[in-house]
Amino acid sequence: MARPRKPLLSTDRIIGTARTLVDAEGLAAVSTRRLAAELGVSGPSLYNHFRTKDQILEAVADSVSAQVDLSMFEDGRDWRTALHDWAVSYRAALRDHPNIVPVLARGPGRRPAGLRLADAVFGAMVAAGWPAAQATSIGAVMRYFVMGSALSSFAGGFVDDEAAYDPADYPHLGQAHLLAEQQEKIDERAFETGLRALLDGFAQQFESLSLRG
Repeated sequence: MARPRKPLLSTDRIIGTARTLVDAEGLAAVSTRRLAAELGVSGPSLYNHFRTKDQILEAVADSVSAQVDLSMFEDGRDWRTALHDWAVSYRAALRDHPNIVPVLARGPGRRPAGLRLADAVFGAMVAAGWPAAQATSIGAVMRYFVMGSALSSFAGGFVDDEAAYDPADYPHLGQAHLLAEQQEKIDERAFETGLRALLDGFAQQFESLSLRG
């Protein structure tokens, strides 16, 4: 019998299948038994690539980090523009795969793409003139902000039912039932508003550093 042209199982195929499961059903959907069934292989064959479920989820998380554009830190953009453009790309990746965010929130650990991301942000801030301690804080603050924006929706938290917001109880929420239908627009505007406020604050700090220098 001739050998198949492509291996029946590969690391990339396992990661892709696991990522699809996480996107569709959440972290709890991933198990070696479920993955083996989805891939059409025996359970033990997965252990040739990953020893545990946690290793699979770590690999899925890193595959999402790898989707984040880092070119803005290498093409001459000033630090503020680079941070803005990176945050937009970072949020887009997390928004497409929100169910993996709890794994990403643990930090990069040993994940290569996650470490490259952290290295790029920190290195760019230090190269721009930020002290190392503040460069670390900027990276952390941006991470908190982007992950939080990807995990929830302010507008989506309101129901499309005018009766739910009785003016007698909530005198300022008379239009709250209209928020859900404009969720994407409102969330985008909120993200840009928050991002601009963060960057304005960083710029003021940077100017103070320059004046002291």
